[in-house]
Amino acid sequence: MSSPLRPSNSAANRGLGNLGRRKRSREPDDETSSVVPPSSPPPSSPPMLPFDDDDNERDEEAELLGDIDDIDEMAEDEDGIDLFGDNFEKDYRSTADDQYRGEYIDDDGDHEELDVATRRQLEARMNKRDRELERRRRMPAAFLQDDEDGDIDLTRQPRRRRHHYDEDRDDVEMGDDAMEELSLEELTDVKASNLTDWVLQPQVLRSIYREFKSFLTEYTDPAGASVYGNKIKTLGEVNSASLEVSYAHLLETKAALAYFLANEPTEVLKVFDQVALDVTLFHYPQYHDIHNEIHVRITDLPVSYTLRQLRQSHLNCLIRVSGVVTRRTGVFPQLKYVMFVCGKCNITLGPFQQEASAEVKISYCQNCQSKGPFSVHSEKTVYRNYQKLTLQESPGSVPAGRLPRQREVVLLADLIDSAKPGDEIEVTGIYRNSYDAQLNNKNGFPVFATIIEANHVVKSHDQLAGFHLTEEDEREIRALSRDPEIVDKIVRSIAPSIYGHLDVKTAIALSLFGGVSKEAQGKMSIRGDINVLLLGDPGTAKSQFLKYTEKTAHRAVFATGQGASAVGLTASVRRDPLTSEWTLEGGALVLADRGTCLIDEFDKMNDQDRTSIHEAMEQQTISISKAGIVTTLQARCAVVAAANPIGGRYNSSAPFSENVQLTEPILSRFDILCVVRDLVDPSEDERLANFVIESHHRANPARPLRDQDGNLINADGHPIDDDGYRIDKKTKQRLPLTDEELATRDAEKQRREDEKDGEIPQELLRKYIIYARERCHPKLYQIDQDKIARLFADMRRESLATGAYPITVRHLEAIMRIAESFCKMRLSEYCSAQDIDRAIAVTVDSFIGSQKVSCKKALSRAFAKYTLSRPKPQSKRRAGIPAPDPFKPRMQSSTRAR
Repeated sequence: MSSPLRPSNSAANRGLGNLGRRKRSREPDDETSSVVPPSSPPPSSPPMLPFDDDDNERDEEAELLGDIDDIDEMAEDEDGIDLFGDNFEKDYRSTADDQYRGEYIDDDGDHEELDVATRRQLEARMNKRDRELERRRRMPAAFLQDDEDGDIDLTRQPRRRRHHYDEDRDDVEMGDDAMEELSLEELTDVKASNLTDWVLQPQVLRSIYREFKSFLTEYTDPAGASVYGNKIKTLGEVNSASLEVSYAHLLETKAALAYFLANEPTEVLKVFDQVALDVTLFHYPQYHDIHNEIHVRITDLPVSYTLRQLRQSHLNCLIRVSGVVTRRTGVFPQLKYVMFVCGKCNITLGPFQQEASAEVKISYCQNCQSKGPFSVHSEKTVYRNYQKLTLQESPGSVPAGRLPRQREVVLLADLIDSAKPGDEIEVTGIYRNSYDAQLNNKNGFPVFATIIEANHVVKSHDQLAGFHLTEEDEREIRALSRDPEIVDKIVRSIAPSIYGHLDVKTAIALSLFGGVSKEAQGKMSIRGDINVLLLGDPGTAKSQFLKYTEKTAHRAVFATGQGASAVGLTASVRRDPLTSEWTLEGGALVLADRGTCLIDEFDKMNDQDRTSIHEAMEQQTISISKAGIVTTLQARCAVVAAANPIGGRYNSSAPFSENVQLTEPILSRFDILCVVRDLVDPSEDERLANFVIESHHRANPARPLRDQDGNLINADGHPIDDDGYRIDKKTKQRLPLTDEELATRDAEKQRREDEKDGEIPQELLRKYIIYARERCHPKLYQIDQDKIARLFADMRRESLATGAYPITVRHLEAIMRIAESFCKMRLSEYCSAQDIDRAIAVTVDSFIGSQKVSCKKALSRAFAKYTLSRPKPQSKRRAGIPAPDPFKPRMQSSTRAR
């Protein structure tokens, strides 16, 4: 309040000096004093300092002197100043002090002109000095610290008067806001005990804001176009609330921001979101009517972890993990900014930001000082969407003999419903810890649960986990596809450690490549995956084929019929411990979506469990109606199953349906049936024994190796030549080879012959399969419809006569899928007549091989007109593997080679 001796309009009548010192007049109806309740101190009051009785006396004396000065000023204002008095001429007398001294004036000297950079640097230093002087002038003397800058003049502080704090408050805030920002190099010089304290400093946050804003507005591609300017433009066109920013781009231009983002993502992402919102509002000023927040989504994080690699060192850091979604909760509203209403005085308190670690609670009301009760103001409280996923390790990345691990993933804002059970996703987010009461009660000491707060979620369709194709890989694959015998090479490269079984290898190759799924009229989906059933005697490498497929397929789930149940293969319903609601958890078929599901001991499954997969094998969906949940899950996978015949061995005198405990509906869903027999043949058994021994010899770890130049060497490091001699390093003499060295040379020659024979390396074969499934989608063009129609009619007639197993329309569709798979092996866009002939040959061989022995010869002669046109392999085959005979079922013995 003003002094009672000072009139309210004194500021208006005061001189220019007082006007320059005052920022505004003091009216009795000031807005500040009108809005402050009388029970609380005004917000503009200066901070209270400790004082004693002497201070009180000095303050009273200073106030009294101030009032006397005000009275003198008031008297001068009322009487005015007489400019033409009796002694006004004295003001114009000349004095000696009116002359300027000429010291330190050098008008004749020649000074160099400053360049622009030096001038700006000096001006910045002078501006900094002026700001420091102004700040210290306004600061009370009690707050000043001893400084080495003794040349700063503090005597020019104005006379302290009451309530001057109001006038200078805005100036002090302007001085704080105008604090100097840090350069990008100064940001990396952390001047705090830890990185979190450094990032939370105001000047650091402002510097991060400035640098990221310049990054969004200035980063360009090699063509000179603005990368993120176009993304923001697209963001506004689709009304999105997410802006994807590449970590590689940020690391390339703003390495300091990339470092802060990876190690302190919580605070840095808040600044990034604000910058993205400001830049978006610059382009779309009314965008806040659609979204009041823009979220920056980080992509291309260079380091990827598996779920079992996460440790405490990754807490509160940005990580990238991948896995399969096994469970998903509903969408819940989560508090973001909470507003409370006091039950005593009905005043609204807040907003209070709700953190993920603890619940917001207030202890007393700031207005009435009561302790409640307090209720949440639902209308003014800000909510956001909340959803939780269970992420499990991908089946192909789990080490042998280990159980897959899982983590909880939290989805917020617009990431809701970005993945569903069965999807393989890649999550970039913050690895956090949260308090879990159940863990503490169970362990008896403080243990924290861990969750991943997702920042970016992307589905990894048809991609091998951690497996990416380079340009060199694509060139090599394209060159390999131009080989006219690429189909035969692929078949021989399937399970090379298993002897024979070209029919089984062909069926597995067709299943790995797969056909093309179609959407028929009326939105009915026709599957493109090829299902295979292996039925045969024990010890014929059926399980080995499944294990090989599990390692080679881009995504595979292995299960056994004895340990699998209906819910384990399809989906189960469980109660969520957090929300107590029923949620779905996908089974093996759901986890193998867009991949391959392998089921061993298929005949050991219960009939009820086996019936549950009928829908998944044909419609490739799983319908669930349990615990109030009615939904459909995707199971777009190929099924490769292995079973043993009734009684342990296959009875060739009985048809196929009598040798296996499988119903006709399940048999009709398999596109290819392979009967594997263990027959006694002395010549074939001898070749089999040689193949096994040779395989063990090649797998011997003590065999001679190669030197740096690729030449063969023995155990002592001596080179071995092809003429039967070894060269001694010291004497350079040619010595005859020992028996072991001769065996090494012969094995090397055999390996070279195998390579020339066209066997594709396994790593390249996996890349080839991935490339074909992703890039190749062949179409049926100019196929022989009459030939396929006659084949289908003949097969149905013979099936009815022999009673082996029924031929349905599914087998007709299987011919189309098999032809498309052969076309994918060639990486062609259209199916040719050669692909149709190969598909017909595979279908006929599968049909004849499942017949009883009394009908095989007659059926082979009847269907010879369809199989004679199959392509004949022209390359030299590996020793011990004879060419297939179209009139003889391919039933050779086999064994495990390694």
